[in-house]
Amino acid sequence: MKQLIILLLLIIAFFIGYGQYAQYKRFNSPDVDYKKSKEIDLAYYNQEAVINYYKATEDLNSFVKMQWTVNDIDVRTPEDDTEETKLAVTKYADKLATIKYYESKLEKSAELKSKGLSNKEIQFLENSGTDLESYQKSTLIKKIKSMFNPDKVFVYSQKNALIFEIQKQLNLKGFHITLDGVYKIETLNAIKEFEAKNNLLADGVLDILTLDALFK
Repeated sequence: MKQLIILLLLIIAFFIGYGQYAQYKRFNSPDVDYKKSKEIDLAYYNQEAVINYYKATEDLNSFVKMQWTVNDIDVRTPEDDTEETKLAVTKYADKLATIKYYESKLEKSAELKSKGLSNKEIQFLENSGTDLESYQKSTLIKKIKSMFNPDKVFVYSQKNALIFEIQKQLNLKGFHITLDGVYKIETLNAIKEFEAKNNLLADGVLDILTLDALFK
């Protein structure tokens, strides 16, 4: 009889303890807050995207905590496959996707700013669909072309930065000339040959048509 009582007391203690554990587990969820893995740009040109990112993060955190405390479902690592769990996991995935959408923009912006780009330049890249390499190349070409003055013809032995850039471009096109920034017979002949190959007036004199063809 005494052993039976002890057994009953142990069973009661077990269920009381389990109930207390379940209650504790329900109202003491694990660390549910979403954590970003990379640096994001909080000064992103579109501040609405930053706000939406934080809203989406709070929405996800609240959802995870609610599913844990109310439905005893850990949507990040579900332990069963009931319909209720599947539905909760699907909603979690949707909410996480929203975060990732904004996060990818903010991470990319932070990366581009680390390379020296401004908000205005980043906005241009996004709106035009241009990649960074193409944008930087286009910017460089514009700077090089800005040095060209159609009213000033190169004279023999003249030396300047534009001639140096033209020599570099001619070498990229398959010519093999000295990179010294000096306009002499070697550079003149290379320009003339390039013009002939591109159906331009082959006179060795740099003009806007030759310049455009060189940097195409």
